[in-house]
Amino acid sequence: MEQTLYGLIGAKLGHSYSKLLHEQLGGYRYELIPLPTEAEARAFMEKRAFTAVNVTIPYKQLVIPYCDEIEPKARAIGAVNTIVHRGGKLYGYNTDYAGFAYLARAHGVDFAGKTVLILGTGGTHSTVEAVCRDGGAAEILCASRTGRGGALTYAEAAHRRDVQVIVNTTPCGMYPHVGQCMLDPTAFPALEAVLDVVYNPFRTELVLRAAERGVNAAGGFEMLVAQAVYAAQYFTGQFFASDSVIPAACRRLQRQLANVSLIGMPGCGKSTVGAALAQTLNKTFVDLDEEIERRTGQNIPDIFAREGEEAFRRYEAAALADIAKQTGQVIACGGGIVKTQANVHALRQNGCVLWVQRPLGKLATGGRPLSRGGAALKQLQEERTPLYRAAADAVLDNAG
Repeated sequence: MEQTLYGLIGAKLGHSYSKLLHEQLGGYRYELIPLPTEAEARAFMEKRAFTAVNVTIPYKQLVIPYCDEIEPKARAIGAVNTIVHRGGKLYGYNTDYAGFAYLARAHGVDFAGKTVLILGTGGTHSTVEAVCRDGGAAEILCASRTGRGGALTYAEAAHRRDVQVIVNTTPCGMYPHVGQCMLDPTAFPALEAVLDVVYNPFRTELVLRAAERGVNAAGGFEMLVAQAVYAAQYFTGQFFASDSVIPAACRRLQRQLANVSLIGMPGCGKSTVGAALAQTLNKTFVDLDEEIERRTGQNIPDIFAREGEEAFRRYEAAALADIAKQTGQVIACGGGIVKTQANVHALRQNGCVLWVQRPLGKLATGGRPLSRGGAALKQLQEERTPLYRAAADAVLDNAG
């Protein structure tokens, strides 16, 4: 009897949301099947002991010879990300094409007449190149670390000042190695849009930097959802109304996974509000100051007294970097978290940032190293208000 198995194969799958997504979409059990080596991937394909699988990095090209039939689009691209075992045969498809086309369309990115720079040379590169070409791109450039096979090196690519659209197809910036970026978007004066196929975190460092420059920028989460919807159609033989199903699935999964980070003056009530908010949203509550104390074995005033503010900021940044790459949390931050741009990026990568405001006279000051009240507290508020405003997506009034 043929084994019933739906799942995802790839070298590393710790970052994947596919199980959550497919089980919500199709109602079938979906497994993550890590295959760290090429030999394991080949052995899996030779056994054919599955009903249908998705394929991710780095096996989208390796699986092609194992397919009995391949749809024309997937064959032309040279990458397969969806395989269905039907009647003893393996059928290969590429739903990344439609998924990436959906991402671009959802964010108003038009490739017609544009100079496009694609980062990376793997299977997803071929898919993105096909979408850009079919969309009428005037010139499609490719960049890689080595610059082999006609590609530019990243250093060479940075001198192409005519680039209008950048698409990242590499794993750079993907969980758990968040915060990495191949290129600085500020090097491209004609840049209009940035798309990154990485979906965990929701916003990679590349996307965050581009957005700060006012460039239209989006991560790959909607592409993930869209390609999964199209793959689920092949898995089940059912038709989904994609224009309504994809946005609804995006909202549902983001609501479940997104972090909510609270910033604001010391004593404004971030911890109290955060704990209540976490309970309401069914998310994990994290008090960053408590996490720092747990890691260092010291309370915050003692760290300031013994080692100074600079040492505390290092502990704070390290703790935040670990915590913020996770999902489904409400994070209450210390008042000075916004003093470092890298911290702001860490907070914004997986969700929204809320600025908790409370009148100066109502701020709690007891036991807080930098806010003893009076003129010093007022000066601190004046210094930090622009930073809070720049970092926040919205304001929470905690005046009551």
